[in-house]
Amino acid sequence: MYYTYMLRCKDNSIYTGITSDVKRRMQEHFNKDKKCAKYTLTHSAKKLESVWKSENRILASKLEYRIKHLSKIEKEKLIKNNSLLYEIFGENLDCNEYKSIKVSSV
Repeated sequence: MYYTYMLRCKDNSIYTGITSDVKRRMQEHFNKDKKCAKYTLTHSAKKLESVWKSENRILASKLEYRIKHLSKIEKEKLIKNNSLLYEIFGENLDCNEYKSIKVSSV
């Protein structure tokens, strides 16, 4: 399993990434571990906002790529209702390949 996630940073920016272990990856971001992303090293991570589960790295990377190309307004809309994948991406992505995960259960 792989996960695509969105993090809110202290400057209110949104970071998107993928991982095979959400808890470990969040510890790396929040603790500014040597393996954290360069972006979250300089834009301190504040809160995990959204997570989607997919079967493999390729699918997770496709979703990550699509999210990274959204506007800030579209990202905020997706965070407020992370079941809007189909509305936002339409026919450009097979949204049935992704399952939204409650952040509190991660």
